Amino acid sequence: QFALVESGGGLAQPGGSLRLSCATSGFTMNTYAMGWFRQAPGKEREGVSCISSRATTGYTDSVKARFIMSRDNDKNTVYLQMNSLNPEDTGVYTCAGCCGCSGYVCYGRYWGQGTEVTVSA
Repeated sequence: QFALVESGGGLAQPGGSLRLSCATSGFTMNTYAMGWFRQAPGKEREGVSCISSRATTGYTDSVKARFIMSRDNDKNTVYLQMNSLNPEDTGVYTCAGCCGCSGYVCYGRYWGQGTEVTVSA
């Protein structure tokens, strides 16, 4: 039984930082690409970033130079370091195990439940 458990969400002030984690089990994470998605209130889910099994990363334009995605295969965990947060970053962030990446787009196969991020003064 696979599982992806996100953590690290919460309330941040504009300009602040948060670090999201996604702990995985039940599948061989080191052979999968991994991705982060987010869904803002009232909007559709969008891809944020993707990291290949070889740790090549891609980001959507709105988070480039602010967000950094990384992976620790020994811990079966991926991370999303989010800096210079702004209110437009508010949403539910979900990680996924991907069949592959196309730039920042993850072709998701396994999905987590999400963690909520709110950026507000």
